[in-house]
Amino acid sequence: MNPIFSQISTSVFETMSRLAREHHAVNLGQGFPDDPGPEDVRQKAAEAVVSGWNQYPSMMGIPELRQAIARHYQRFHKVTLDWENEVMVTSGATEALADSLLALIEPGDEVVLFQPMYDAYLPLVKRAGGIPRFVTLRPPHWRIEEEQLRAVFNKKTRVVLLNNPLNPTATVFAREDLELLGRYMVEFDAVAVCDEVWEHVLFDDVAHTPLLTLPSLRDRVVKIGSAGKIFSLTGWKVGFVCAAPHLLRVIAKAHQYVTFTTPPALQVAVAYGLDKEDSYFTGMRRDFQAARDHFARGLSEFGLNVLPSKATYFLNVDLGSRGQDDNAFCQRLVTEARVAAIPVSAFYAEAPVKSVVRFCFAKRHATLDEALVRIGGFMRGVN
Repeated sequence: MNPIFSQISTSVFETMSRLAREHHAVNLGQGFPDDPGPEDVRQKAAEAVVSGWNQYPSMMGIPELRQAIARHYQRFHKVTLDWENEVMVTSGATEALADSLLALIEPGDEVVLFQPMYDAYLPLVKRAGGIPRFVTLRPPHWRIEEEQLRAVFNKKTRVVLLNNPLNPTATVFAREDLELLGRYMVEFDAVAVCDEVWEHVLFDDVAHTPLLTLPSLRDRVVKIGSAGKIFSLTGWKVGFVCAAPHLLRVIAKAHQYVTFTTPPALQVAVAYGLDKEDSYFTGMRRDFQAARDHFARGLSEFGLNVLPSKATYFLNVDLGSRGQDDNAFCQRLVTEARVAAIPVSAFYAEAPVKSVVRFCFAKRHATLDEALVRIGGFMRGVN
C-alpha cells in the first residue's frame, strides 16, 4: 500500500458527518448549499444530455466552454487569455490541482503551503514527490507575514500552492500580500498554483485579485476555477485551468492520464452560465451575504466571537477567550446540541490553531434558525 494514502486517518468531514447522522444533527460541517442551483443552467445541461453530443469531447474541453472562460475572465478581471493555448477544462478543481502538481513537481522539489488548508493539498503534494514547507496563518486576520516567507523560500522552492479566497478562514488576501508573495516567487523562480474556486463568493464589496493579473507573475501562475462554486452546483465537478502555454502544455499531459475529459453536457451548461448577466453574480452574493449576516447575528447573541467572513460559504468563531479546544467543542456540539461544525485545527499539518470552529451558512434560513435554537440551548448550558 502507498503509505501516503494508506496512513491517512479518517477525515474530519467523514467523522463529523457520521456523528451528524447518528445524532440527527443539523449538518453545518460540509460546505454545500441546500439550494438546487440556478434552474436555467440545470435546464441547459438537461437539454444537452437529450439533444447534444454524449461521446468523448475534446480532451482540453469543448471550444464553446473554453471561449466562455476566456470571455468571463476578461469581463471580470481584465485578463486576456488565449482560449486555444491557455485554457483547459477538468473534472473539477481538485482534478485540476492534481494535474498541476503532478506536472510541475519533481521529486525533491519544495512546495510552499499556507495553513489552514484544504485537506487534499498535502497528500497531492506528497504523492507528486514534493516536500511541503508550511506558512502558518493565524486569526483574526490570517495575513501573510514576510518573516515566514523568508523562512521557507530557498533555491529548492518550485511551487507555491495558494488558496484565495481562502477556505477555511473565509478571507481574501489583500493585494499587498499577493505582491509580497510575488516578489519571493520571482526571486526564487517559483510557480504558483492558485486555487481560486471561491472567486465569485465574495461579500461586503470585497474585490478578489487573481495572482495571474499581477504583471510580473503572468507567466508563472496557474489559475484554477470551479463551476461548482460559481453556480452552487458542487456535484457537477467542472473545473478550469488557465495558465501560460508553456505551463498548460505540461499540465494537459497530466490531465490526459487522470480523467482525460469532462461530461460534454455539463460543459455546454457551464458555457451558458459563465455568460449570464451581472445580476446573477451580484444576486448570488447578496443571498449568501444575507444568510451569513443572519447566522452571524445569532451566534453573536450567544456570546460567541464571530470572525469576519469576506468570502466562501463559511463563518468562523474563535473560542480563544473561552479557553476551549475546537475539536472538543465540536464533539460536544454535535452530540449534545445536534449541530455539526468543523474544528479548524483539522486543516493544519503542524502547530495547529486550536481555538477556531467553522460553520457552513450556505443553507436556507429555516435550517440556520433550527441550528441557532440548538446552539443557543447548548451555550446556555456551558456558560
